[in-house]
Amino acid sequence: MNIHQKYILRCMELGKKGLGTTAPNPMVGCVIVHDGKIIGEGFTSPYGGPHAEVNAINSVKDKSVLSRASLYVTLEPCSHYGKTPPCADLIVKHNISEAFIGLKDPHDKVAGKGIQKLEEAGCKVTIGILEEECREHHKRFLTYQEKKRPYIILKWAETQDGFMAPDKTKRKDKPEPYWITNPYSRQLVHQWRSEEQAILVGTNTVLEDNPKLNTRDWAGKNPIRIVLDKNLRIGPDFHVLDGSEKTIVLTQHTDATKYIDGVAYEVLDFNKPLAQQVCDALHKQSISSAIVEGGTKTLQTFIDEGLWDEARIFTGAVRFGNGIAAPKLKAVLQHRETILSDILSIYTP
Repeated sequence: MNIHQKYILRCMELGKKGLGTTAPNPMVGCVIVHDGKIIGEGFTSPYGGPHAEVNAINSVKDKSVLSRASLYVTLEPCSHYGKTPPCADLIVKHNISEAFIGLKDPHDKVAGKGIQKLEEAGCKVTIGILEEECREHHKRFLTYQEKKRPYIILKWAETQDGFMAPDKTKRKDKPEPYWITNPYSRQLVHQWRSEEQAILVGTNTVLEDNPKLNTRDWAGKNPIRIVLDKNLRIGPDFHVLDGSEKTIVLTQHTDATKYIDGVAYEVLDFNKPLAQQVCDALHKQSISSAIVEGGTKTLQTFIDEGLWDEARIFTGAVRFGNGIAAPKLKAVLQHRETILSDILSIYTP
C-alpha cells in the first residue's frame, strides 16, 4: 500500500464519523497534507452544514501553506451550489496544488465538473485511489444516484427452527414484540437504525407488535418511519402514528379525509409489484437508505423483486416449533459472528 492509499484510508475513517447524519449527502472524508504531514482533516457535517473539504481547509492553522499542500478526498469535490457553496471553488481559491480523489461523483450536477474546475485552475488531479473501497464506503449515496433508489438493508430475527414469529396462541392480548434475540443484539439493531435514513415495516408488524421504530437503546437520531398500510388499518393509537417522528404511510387510499395530521402519505398501486414502487416513493423523498424490518411478507416482496443490497439476519437460541416462517433467501454470506447466544449473518445478493 502506497502513501496515497494510506491517506485515502484515513479519509474513509473520517468519513464514517458522518454515518447517519449527512444523508442524503455522502459521508465524505478529507485530509490535507504538507511536507509529509497531515495538517488538516475534516468530514461532512450533518445535512445542510459544510462539506468535508471545507471542514478540512478550515482546520488548517496556517492557510499560507495550502498552495503547497495536497488534498485527499474520498469523492469528487462538488462544483454546484446546493445547501452550501461549491467545494471545488474553495480548493481553487486557496491554490491547493494537487488533489487525490477516490472516485468520481455520479451526481448529475457534479459528474466530472468538479475535477474539470480543479484542473482548469492548475490543480494536478489524480482519480481512482482505492476506488473499490471508496465505492463500498459510499454505497448508500452511489445506490441512490446510480440506481435511483435507496440502499436497502433487510433485517430480521429467526429462531433455530426458522420462524420469525410464534403461533398467535403464544401471543398476549396486548400487541408487543415477541423477542427472539438477546438485549445485545437488540441494541445493535438500534445502532443500525441511527445509521440509516429510514425504517420500513408492514401493517401486520405494527398491528401485532406496536413498535416505536426509534433508537431508544442507542445515542443517535431516529430514522424516518415508513409504514405499508394498504387499507389504513393502523389507528392513531399506535406508536408509529404518534407524530413524534417523521412518518410516511404508503397506502392505496386516495381519500385524504382518512389521513392523520402530521403524517405524510404516498399512494401506491398494491396490485402491481410493490417493492419497486416503495423504492420510487422513497427516492422521491430523498431517502438514500432504508432498513426493512417488516414481517415475512414485506421482506419477501423485496427479495422476490431483487431490490435489496444487504440482509442482516439474527438467529436466536429459541425454538417455536411452529409459527410464521422466515423469508427464503438465496445469497452470498459475507460475515458471521456470535453475539452471546445469537448468531448474526450478513448476506449480499
